[in-house]
Amino acid sequence: MNADNIRKKIAIIGSGFSGLSAAAYAAKSGHEVHVFEKHHQPGGRARQFKTEEGFVFDMGPSWYWMPDIIEGFFNDFGYKASDFFTLVSLDPQFEMVFAEEKVSIPENNDEIRNLFEKIEPGAGNRYDQFMKSAQFKYEVGMKDFVTKPCYNWFEFASLKIAGSAMKLNLLSDFRKYVSGYFSDSKLRSLMEFPVIFLGASPQNIPALYSLMNYGGYVLGTKYPMGGFYQLVVAMKEVAEKQGVTFHFSREVQKINTEKGKVVSITIDGENYEFDTIIASSDYHHTETLLPKSLRNYKEEYWKTRTFAPSCLIYYLGIKGRIPHLKHHTLFFENELDNHIDCIYKNKKWPSKPLFYTCCPSKTDPDVAPEGCENLFLLLPLAPGIHDEEAVREKYLIKMLDRIEKHTGESHLVSRIEYKKSYCVSDFISDYNAYQGNAYGLSNTLSQTAVLKPKIKNKKIKNLFYTGQLTVPGPGVPPSIISGKIVATEVSKLKIK
Repeated sequence: MNADNIRKKIAIIGSGFSGLSAAAYAAKSGHEVHVFEKHHQPGGRARQFKTEEGFVFDMGPSWYWMPDIIEGFFNDFGYKASDFFTLVSLDPQFEMVFAEEKVSIPENNDEIRNLFEKIEPGAGNRYDQFMKSAQFKYEVGMKDFVTKPCYNWFEFASLKIAGSAMKLNLLSDFRKYVSGYFSDSKLRSLMEFPVIFLGASPQNIPALYSLMNYGGYVLGTKYPMGGFYQLVVAMKEVAEKQGVTFHFSREVQKINTEKGKVVSITIDGENYEFDTIIASSDYHHTETLLPKSLRNYKEEYWKTRTFAPSCLIYYLGIKGRIPHLKHHTLFFENELDNHIDCIYKNKKWPSKPLFYTCCPSKTDPDVAPEGCENLFLLLPLAPGIHDEEAVREKYLIKMLDRIEKHTGESHLVSRIEYKKSYCVSDFISDYNAYQGNAYGLSNTLSQTAVLKPKIKNKKIKNLFYTGQLTVPGPGVPPSIISGKIVATEVSKLKIK
């Protein structure tokens, strides 16, 4: 350790992916690290629960994309992901259901190309061109662009990034970019859907994020046997091997400061002294633990931000199999823009919703009792929307009806052995999520890089922020990167 950077006692608030990552990297740099988590288990939105009936549900993330970024985390500590869990490739990667037909995306990239050619003559070659450009964006974007702390634009003045500015398509909107390659509406939907995870309409997302298509389609969609939570367990183990101490069921109630520095945090009425704080908790909530005069942003700031969606989730244990349902299925029979308008313009429940199902029991026999299915349903919603149980149930029936139509099954409601809903108000109560958002801030051009909330408090020298509301943005790989960025910045900090 550099003599300037003496060993620090660091508190990390929250054990989501960014918190786990920050903890591991900070401890590896020689610091004493303590993680405080309000729940009884790690993972944040990626927690897992088991039912008496024998179902095992991942509560949040289910798309294992950008596997090289996740692998890079383990490599940094001398491990491989395979040291902790078994990763399998899904084939098909997913199925998308349209009004008149369904399209399955195969595992093999050449087969994807042939599929595009079959749907639209000439689209095979354009798919190759699209992915060649997307690969460039991925390699520059995920290895250089998103790894900056984003204090100012000068960080992006490197020859590699500056010289690549035009090829990164930072100022082009994603929808126009995609339509420049493909005319068929199904192909455009297939290429546009990944950016929905970034929390905005494709016309408001920079074309830079075609890197998502490469990180998904070309690198493949994976699944960790035992569920996505295996990644949480593995990262916690890596952190513990570096010397990190975890404290569960411990909610931080206040951040205490003196003379421009954090001196302690308050938990259950007791103060615990630390040299530095890293908040992996919701950024807006973290700021409420401080006096208003010491916050980075006023309440008006948050009101003007564009947040990624919240969502309605159902965790269902189904008796009997559902033969014609894939591991991942996207129900896109209705118009994408109508649903998006309900999220960002009208802020109401959609009349003709799109939704997503994950059925991990197709791949993993251990997540459901024999002969049963584990079903996860997710419907994107406007943050802050009213979500009483009766409305949730209404949309459950809508989704099950469409699954029945797609699969030829019937009476799914009568086959439910376990049911749990999760929506806007639950995101607020469990994660202190601003307006119940599920995915952080949208990655619009005006909320990218330096224009995101800062990772460092401007008035308190030893308070840092990490996670999906700061750089580089929402998603599991970006959150892991966010933790690494902030740990590096903390190690540079000189405390007097």
